[in-house]
Amino acid sequence: MARNVNFDLSSPLMEAGLESPLDEEGVHDSFSQLIAEQSQNRGLSDAFELQQLQRDLNEEDQDDVAFLPSPGHDFRRDGQGRRDVEWEEDERQIDPLIAEHWSSDTLKVLSSMPSRTIGRSRGAIISQYYNRTMQLRRRRQSRPAIRDFSRSARPSIRGYGMEADCTDAEDAEKNKRERLVNNLQNLSVSDRVRMLRAMPLSVAEKSELRSLALQKERRSHSGSKIPCCSRLKYYIIIAARQGWYSWLSFVHSLQLWQVALKRVSGRFGTGVLSYFLFLKTLLFFNLFLFLVTGTFLVLPQAVHPPQLPAERPSFSGLELLTGAGYFSDTVMYYGYYCNYTLRKSCRDDFGGQNVSVSNGTRLDCVSKHHSYNMPLAYFFTIGVAFFITCIILVYSMSKSFGQSFRIDKSHSILAMKVLCSWDFKVIKKTSVRLMSENIYTQLKELLAEVNHKNVKNTPCQKLWRLMVHGLAWAICIASTTGCVFAIYCFSDHMHKDLQQTSRSVIKVPLLNEASLLALPVVVSLINLLLPGMFNLAAWMEDYESPSVRTYVAISRNLMLKVSVLGVLCYHWLGRVASDPESIELKCWESFVGQELYRFLLMDFIFTLLDTLFGEFLWRLFSEKVLKRRRKPVFDIARNVLELIYGQTLAWLGVLFTPLLPAVQILKLLLLFYIKKSSVMMNCQAPRRPYRVSQMTTIFITLLCFPSFLGASVCVTYTMWSIRPSTSCGPFRELKTMFQAGKRWVEDLEKDNPNLSLLARAHSYLVEHPFFLFVGAGIFVIVIYFHSQVVDGQRKIINLLQEQIKNEGEDKKFLITRLQSIHEQKRTPTRRLKSQDSGC
Repeated sequence: MARNVNFDLSSPLMEAGLESPLDEEGVHDSFSQLIAEQSQNRGLSDAFELQQLQRDLNEEDQDDVAFLPSPGHDFRRDGQGRRDVEWEEDERQIDPLIAEHWSSDTLKVLSSMPSRTIGRSRGAIISQYYNRTMQLRRRRQSRPAIRDFSRSARPSIRGYGMEADCTDAEDAEKNKRERLVNNLQNLSVSDRVRMLRAMPLSVAEKSELRSLALQKERRSHSGSKIPCCSRLKYYIIIAARQGWYSWLSFVHSLQLWQVALKRVSGRFGTGVLSYFLFLKTLLFFNLFLFLVTGTFLVLPQAVHPPQLPAERPSFSGLELLTGAGYFSDTVMYYGYYCNYTLRKSCRDDFGGQNVSVSNGTRLDCVSKHHSYNMPLAYFFTIGVAFFITCIILVYSMSKSFGQSFRIDKSHSILAMKVLCSWDFKVIKKTSVRLMSENIYTQLKELLAEVNHKNVKNTPCQKLWRLMVHGLAWAICIASTTGCVFAIYCFSDHMHKDLQQTSRSVIKVPLLNEASLLALPVVVSLINLLLPGMFNLAAWMEDYESPSVRTYVAISRNLMLKVSVLGVLCYHWLGRVASDPESIELKCWESFVGQELYRFLLMDFIFTLLDTLFGEFLWRLFSEKVLKRRRKPVFDIARNVLELIYGQTLAWLGVLFTPLLPAVQILKLLLLFYIKKSSVMMNCQAPRRPYRVSQMTTIFITLLCFPSFLGASVCVTYTMWSIRPSTSCGPFRELKTMFQAGKRWVEDLEKDNPNLSLLARAHSYLVEHPFFLFVGAGIFVIVIYFHSQVVDGQRKIINLLQEQIKNEGEDKKFLITRLQSIHEQKRTPTRRLKSQDSGC
């Protein structure tokens, strides 16, 4: 970790010997007595003391730890003195307020300013004034004795740097070193490390002092006999601590894509990095869905497979694109899952076949053996998975709001990046290079934000820009509407074509199966080409801020994706699910699952085509034909919306295709490595770097509200309102999927009347959608209040920062006025002196 290093050679803590805030009471009491004694003496005023402090500043520095004698110390001291003189001369030339000596009034004001004590602890202030008043206290007859101070407050280490009265310099050097080693030995480990870090010595000298202190401490410990049990306890504690630190280091090394993300961040900044971080977040969401559905749905059904039809289609290879054919009778789709209770013992009793409880299974068998109700498991697995995903999304969005909307001024962040961002534990060359590139890119982004100036346009220019923006938005909205209408018409045509095909004899089954790819190809082609028109409109608008251009592109791509998904959901749930007999579908849920699989796969294929033609071939064309070194810039908005579009398809299809999250996981893994390689080879960093502090929050918000909320509404509508297929799936004998839970509660109430309260709670909380809307409303209200609290804190911090800035300006104004008044008072005095000298 990067630490703040104190380069002040006259550190108050070092001078006073304060090791911790617990030892400040003695110094505080002694200092109070000292102030009381000074207040009784009327011989010297405060102004005189401050003037004396200004004159004796160089004398006080001789009592500092900074003057520890070491090899080459005199030479360094002379060089430092020359540099200090030069610095003071330059400072006098730069600042006109330091050119003249301060007056007594000005010194009083300066000494009482709150900025002299801001951010300092009481011990630091006391120790500082204790050292500064050392010269003045020598004139007092009564001085507090050294025994009145606490042990840690005694200036023993500071005394190491003072000149000794011994005639032999070498003996004095050894005595000082021994005293310093003794003091370091008596300190705790943390205080010893902190003290050594604050010493203005070389690293070799610090290491030597530390080794001497450790050797002396070991000798003292070896001289005292430690019991065997205590020694064993110490060894166990040390081993446990080392094992814990090793485990933490191992866990940190297991972070996914850590080095790759650092490389991307170092070369392309936080904007491109936010895309890959968002992809990593989606990977974890899909991994959670896959674990839940695989554990509670896929694995139990794979262990107890149902009886399959005798005539199964053979594997032809086209199933990898269409998802139909051979894959239709597998655990991948809804129609494969049974509607009975899985019981191994009863299955063996009935000749190796699973038997449904609703079809006449003996109740004694059901009660005697452990069973697994597949319809109930299917219903609650999907419901609980969506509920947990909703909680995780809301928590992530709330946490992201709190992190991204913090008030961090660019100037303060820039100072922290310059002074405190380097990790001194990094020793590998590759790690050093990655960290330096990362810090370099972040500094460019911060400097670009600091130097950004809002251009004030004339009314005519504002009107012209408003007209250009309106025209660009009109083009984008018109093109989106036209494409969505084309998708609607084409999907209706494909549905009618399916109706005609189902009534006729199929001569070429493979050709008929391949025709199902037409609608996914058309939709993916529109999603590929239309964002290019959006980029052309953004080029016409010529936004000054790159971040504003990114946000506008995100909003336009979001409008396209939401419209397309809305038309597709109407096609699946309004046409196919409402009238499956018109196209002679025995299991419309499996057909919808196959459609979602085809859309997900086509989206991945067209993303690869965009990477190939839009990035790789364009780079070759620009370098070989146009003879330019310019490379394309990574389009964050389009790529992020592609991820959200694919994740929405995965959430929509988890009800109909329980293994669709596994397909999405494979897609995201391949997409990460392909995109990372393409970005590093074919893309260049933005010409105008910009910092996107709120990009991740916007991505999570879009993933939650338009994406997850829309998918949840569609899945809930399917489970509550649409009738399932009568010949396939776990809900084949029910009017709605929701009745699986209702029937289970009724069975529990019949078996145990004491559970009637559970049945009533289920009927009121689950059957009525009002409570679902109330729960969703509570989530929205929590997010809204959290955002409002963060916004209020941001406004308060803005006001406080403005107040601090104004107070600083007031201080400058007062100091300038005091100096001018002092100059006016000194001018008549000089005139009188000149007249007297002339006389």
